[in-house]
Amino acid sequence: MSSHVLKRWEPENPGFWQQTGAAIANRNLWISIPALMLAFSVWMLWSVVVVNLDKAGFQLSKNQMFWLTALPALSGATLRIFYSFLVPIFGGRRWTAISTASLLIPAIGMGFALRDPSTSFPTLLILALLCGLGGGNFSSSMANISFFFPKAKKGLATGLNAGIGNLGVSLVQFVVPVVISSAVLGTLGGDGHSYVKDGVEKSIWLQNAGFVWVPFIVLASVAAWFGMHDIADAKASFADQAVIFKRKHNWLMCWLYIGTFGSFIGFSAGLAMLTKSQFPGINPTAYAFLGPLVGALARPLGGWVSDKLGGARVTLWTFAAMIAAVFGVLHYLPQNGVGGDFYGFLAMFIVLFALTGIGNGSTFRMIPVIFLTERQRAAAGKGEKAEKQAVLDASKEAAAVLGFSGAIGAYGGFFIPKSFGTSLDLTGGVDAALICFIGFYLSCMAITWWWYARRNAPMPC
Repeated sequence: MSSHVLKRWEPENPGFWQQTGAAIANRNLWISIPALMLAFSVWMLWSVVVVNLDKAGFQLSKNQMFWLTALPALSGATLRIFYSFLVPIFGGRRWTAISTASLLIPAIGMGFALRDPSTSFPTLLILALLCGLGGGNFSSSMANISFFFPKAKKGLATGLNAGIGNLGVSLVQFVVPVVISSAVLGTLGGDGHSYVKDGVEKSIWLQNAGFVWVPFIVLASVAAWFGMHDIADAKASFADQAVIFKRKHNWLMCWLYIGTFGSFIGFSAGLAMLTKSQFPGINPTAYAFLGPLVGALARPLGGWVSDKLGGARVTLWTFAAMIAAVFGVLHYLPQNGVGGDFYGFLAMFIVLFALTGIGNGSTFRMIPVIFLTERQRAAAGKGEKAEKQAVLDASKEAAAVLGFSGAIGAYGGFFIPKSFGTSLDLTGGVDAALICFIGFYLSCMAITWWWYARRNAPMPC
């Protein structure tokens, strides 16, 4: 058996954890994090590229550009459903290396396509769909890391993996404007395109938006293949994992994760568009990175606090605060094009992003605890062998639920921006969409309180 396969893995055993477990788990975590960050960067590439297409000579309608930004969210969310179940089938090391290397396809493809403004729109649509490979990686990455850590440390570990990984959304918004403004890749990247702004001729190397990620993707893939581990006991077929579809708490946690991560990725995709529609005098790209940055940094905090206070309590109060923050956004919006306060609006959205990050961490802390408790209750009184098997089964189910809920939550990346657009079309403003969000967050509060947070809750966590 390969030295990369761990034949014995008992993170809940204090002696094993202190002697060898912690070092191995942390090694896998710190290789996983940059790979996931690159995945998020590739996933969100089109949200930055689209606003610069005209400078490189591409002539697309607003509707066509909308589809280029929306399709990665749809394909990424759908791929997450499948990726949720692949780690126990292929092994965490193998699948992390393979899925990270797959990011080369959209990165190189976009590099060549964006060099030529005559590239057809269907080709661009295919590349947008392929960027969803980056979105899919989240589910497999989170499922994999959840296997390595004991219950008491899962919140911080998954929070770090997801939170720093989420920084890829801000990273792409920082890096792409810099690399497309100069020939940083020299002759390897190809010639730039000229355009005129304010009477001054300038050049843009839009293809660098794809090419710049290639060496980092290669390094991350090699690091995963040679540095990470597969856990022998974590092997499971799809049929073994499909039991989660019969678990009530799988569906309840999917609903809650739509409220947290769905809001994070949806606001990340839609804030620039919303800013442009409500505050036309403001350059939205100058502020677009702030919300995702704060939300990503807050995620490990949510996991850490939940390890101390309990995930359900943190989740409940997070949704309450999100409702208050949405009321704040409503307060600072202009009405009928009059009034409004952009900096108040921005501040409320930054608070919202921070809360989504905390909620992402707290919900992912809840999932392993829920499924471990449920399996241990079922095995109680059946002997030591049954209790050990319950821990293994709980790890597999929790990993599948972490991945599957991540998949369902990711659809927020499409539906939140779309709800802003629909509200604008039907009512002339975005208030209706925001009020719907408040109603949804209230439902999340009710579910959290009834099932997990109240005194004598059926599944306290």
